[in-house]
Amino acid sequence: MACPYLSGGAVGETNDEHQKGVNKATEGKRNYGEYLELNTLLDCQNLQSTAAGKEVHDEHLFIITHQAYELWFKQILFEIDSVRKLFMEAPVMDESKTLLIISRMNRVVIILKLLADQFHILETMTPLDFMDFRGFLDPASGFQSLQFRLLENKLGVRQESRVKYNQQHYKSVFHDSKSYEMIDKSIDDPSLLDVVECWLERTPGLDVGFGFWGKYMRAAKTWIENGYLQPAREEQDPKLREEKMADYRKQMETYDSVADIDVYNTHVARGDRRFSHMAFQGAMMISLYRDEPRFHQPFQILTLLMDLDSLLTKWRYNHVMMVQRMIGSKVGTGGSSGYQYLRSTVGDRYKVFLDLFNLSTFLIPREYIPPLTPHMKQRLSIFEVRINQETHYTNRWPL
Repeated sequence: MACPYLSGGAVGETNDEHQKGVNKATEGKRNYGEYLELNTLLDCQNLQSTAAGKEVHDEHLFIITHQAYELWFKQILFEIDSVRKLFMEAPVMDESKTLLIISRMNRVVIILKLLADQFHILETMTPLDFMDFRGFLDPASGFQSLQFRLLENKLGVRQESRVKYNQQHYKSVFHDSKSYEMIDKSIDDPSLLDVVECWLERTPGLDVGFGFWGKYMRAAKTWIENGYLQPAREEQDPKLREEKMADYRKQMETYDSVADIDVYNTHVARGDRRFSHMAFQGAMMISLYRDEPRFHQPFQILTLLMDLDSLLTKWRYNHVMMVQRMIGSKVGTGGSSGYQYLRSTVGDRYKVFLDLFNLSTFLIPREYIPPLTPHMKQRLSIFEVRINQETHYTNRWPL
């Protein structure tokens, strides 16, 4: 009996059984390489060290890595544009579209995870290896990535919060009218932050019918009095009593900063907060009542927005660490202060959805969360679908 492994197949199987099929590539239609335009894509790695007659091996890795970043930036922009469009399709967003938004936002988050870790590949190159070809880069710099600037603007990075590049506007590194037009449009168009803010302002339950905000603030006050004021009054030790009273006053001051709309708007004007007061209320309600069917997917959206911000911050941090490892405190090839400049971009000033992170400051224990009225309970057990400009309701969440 012949060995099935030596004969190239399993027992009872002819040698050419696995070769059955049709080779469609011979039919003259567009093949894999043509579809992806690989001849063009794989022919655009032009090493400047080679052109100078002294080829440096690691320059190829450097180019490939940065080109991969730009391709992924293009995909992220494509997804973010589609999400913004879904939020803006109608005066009131069709809630059946939230699953599609979640799917595309999750895709962006996964891509950003990949990009944050991609720096490890560049770090297989030593600082001395990088120095072999760094001189050929001048004056090219990652700061000149148009797509990354567009991404920041489309997400909602405040222009006032940007760290100036050599005391100049970041547009100064671009010298063609098309880039200027694209940047201006990305600033003028509604950002992801803008459309999310409008969406949150329409959160069910903020209206006078349920009056969430008034109930929430009364519940917060009760919790603070029970958890801080009462123990302070009962404390016999004068020193400990004063410490507990200080904690009580601090808690009241914190909650007063969102209770009073004028105080809240002062924080917005200073740039400490981004959402309108009504949008902040919507985000808080979704967070507190996330177990209600109608808020399941909105809560996922809020979580993904924080994931996006976190991963962009991680990307910036990994970039800073890699730059410090590679060039220390040397001046950047584009003329910036290099590591010092990049380090200044890692922080809250570049976070778009900072208000979502800060929601935890104002959460109250579950037992203090205001109970839903029967009518509100019913409203949060259904979702709205817009069909021909009419609102329809269903008990079934979109799958």
